[in-house]
Amino acid sequence: MSVWFTEKQTKSFGITGKVRRTLESEQTDFQQLEMLETEEFGNMLLLDGMVMTSEKDEFVYHEMITHIPLFTHPSPKKVLVVGGGDGGTIREVLKHPDVESVMQVEIDGKVVEYSKKHLPTISSSYGDARAELLIGDGFEHIIKSEGVYDVILVDSTEPVGPAAGLFTKGFYAGIAKALKEDGIFVAQTDNPWFKSELIKHVMRDASEVFPITRLYTCNIPTYPSGMWTFTMGSKVYDPLDVSMENISELDTKYYTPELHHASFVLPRFVNRLLDKE
Repeated sequence: MSVWFTEKQTKSFGITGKVRRTLESEQTDFQQLEMLETEEFGNMLLLDGMVMTSEKDEFVYHEMITHIPLFTHPSPKKVLVVGGGDGGTIREVLKHPDVESVMQVEIDGKVVEYSKKHLPTISSSYGDARAELLIGDGFEHIIKSEGVYDVILVDSTEPVGPAAGLFTKGFYAGIAKALKEDGIFVAQTDNPWFKSELIKHVMRDASEVFPITRLYTCNIPTYPSGMWTFTMGSKVYDPLDVSMENISELDTKYYTPELHHASFVLPRFVNRLLDKE
């Protein structure tokens, strides 16, 4: 008998996939964690029933949350990753030779543990000498930091449970304090089809803290609607001013120098959502 899982992305819509076997299923101190082996997307991490990453399409998210800000900043030496326990974001950060250190603060150690076990190609950089892992609250770490980081990447789940506080104006103000005078932050901000109000609120709040605020998109098939957004807040540098000559070639599968600029070209309905028209 075939076994399928369904992620209910709204009350009346979801996506479904065929499961070969369940590798892990545990209620951690913070969330329900499942690791599934699927037919179409390989091993897949779910938190509270939501797809976080899969072996087949993970590179899109991890490359786009990382390389846009790290190529926008001219010298990203110290990087903070909030969340991202699967390890994919720090893997991409460490492709940049200017990076001297990357600190990751992940609240749920079980995500790291099971990602190392079942997602080895994603979690492959945990042993790198430039990477440091702290199991703890990213919000608290941000509040305690001042003028430390060049780039902060908020690789969180959706705004429920332990991640709810990571989508507030107070958090963005804390990020601004934790960044250096020319710092940049990027956060994943869901999709414009089902979470339009969330995107509007994040852009509004971030723009009240950062003088340069941009929204950009990519395509991730296992995420709700397939169309995903990231919000960038920058104190000095505009990603649209980056010259393609200053973007070096990396070992990527999705991100390209041309896509760096193209990802900021938004569909009309998204521009209207942001009152750009």
